[in-house]
Amino acid sequence: MQPLIVRGAPQEYICKKGAWDELEAHLENRNIQSVLVLHGEKSWAVAKNFFPKFVSIKASFANYGGENTEEKAKEFCLFIQKNKIEGIISVGGGKISDLGKLIGNQMSLPIIILPTLASTCAAYTPISVIYAQTGEMVRLDVFARANSLVLIDPTIIVNSPKELLVAGIGDTLAKWYEADSIISQLENKSVEIEVSWYAAKQCQQKLLKYSKDALKAIDDQQFSEAFQQIVETNILLAGMVGGFGDDYGRCSGAHSIHDALTILPQSHHQLHGNKVAYGIFVQLVIENKLAEINELLPFYHELGLPTCLEDLNMNLTKEEVKNVAIRASEAHETIHFMKETITPEIVENAMYQLEDFIHDKLQKA
Repeated sequence: MQPLIVRGAPQEYICKKGAWDELEAHLENRNIQSVLVLHGEKSWAVAKNFFPKFVSIKASFANYGGENTEEKAKEFCLFIQKNKIEGIISVGGGKISDLGKLIGNQMSLPIIILPTLASTCAAYTPISVIYAQTGEMVRLDVFARANSLVLIDPTIIVNSPKELLVAGIGDTLAKWYEADSIISQLENKSVEIEVSWYAAKQCQQKLLKYSKDALKAIDDQQFSEAFQQIVETNILLAGMVGGFGDDYGRCSGAHSIHDALTILPQSHHQLHGNKVAYGIFVQLVIENKLAEINELLPFYHELGLPTCLEDLNMNLTKEEVKNVAIRASEAHETIHFMKETITPEIVENAMYQLEDFIHDKLQKA
């Protein structure tokens, strides 16, 4: 076994109605007197109505620009140095959380995350996915510093766009299929890995059980127990998989397919979780688990998750498919954690086989 480091949780995690109202008290407990509040545009239009008014904390507010890049991090690091900022607050989704973590670790400052979406586990994990300014994924950084505080108010997230929760469900569903493809190979499993494996299975089971009712809560804009279950599955449970399993519980085939798709400009308008959901099916083809695709198809159709490239509105040329397969099979990619031998030809054939399988299903329906 390769070395395993547990990064199990943020220093503090709170999920309840009104959680944001306690923000200033948490800052005071940390002796933080000045903060940089990073926010987006669309999400902030809603979130600002719930963001607490500070009495004793000096706050600077900034639109983060929509991407987590080295250039953007450098820009904010200079601002922090100039204004003697003592803490960073990210309000929004995955990319803004990742940018806050990148800046916080570069500046050795505490990072506080207030999610407005439940589309990734980014708020929970000490990890950042860094992108190029042109949109391609550059790398994944794993930090030694845990997030200082995560404050989740599900009654705020219930106002988020439905399609983002669907994408989050697709991303979180991959936790089971990717972790299982790695962990099932191990003859001896440590306690940490058993925790990761259990959390991954819980992700799958809770998503299959609660997703339909959680999406109805968004349609009705009415908080429900099913909605809270999905919010905490997508953030906390999903974060525990990699947090306890490290590389054994983080990514394998599905995310490598996602990463490879980012080389194509036409993929950039697709949500992260939708590309990962497609990647699950490519991975299952490689594993020769077509029966599991069959079992998942009703769930995918019910939620509107993409089952093939056509569902992603990506009509790829043969050369583009080949380039995606080559990128997905690069030596550093996590797809090689699978027990199968992976080559560009195997990935390319799996992508075509999936298209044929799905189209055949549609014709017979």
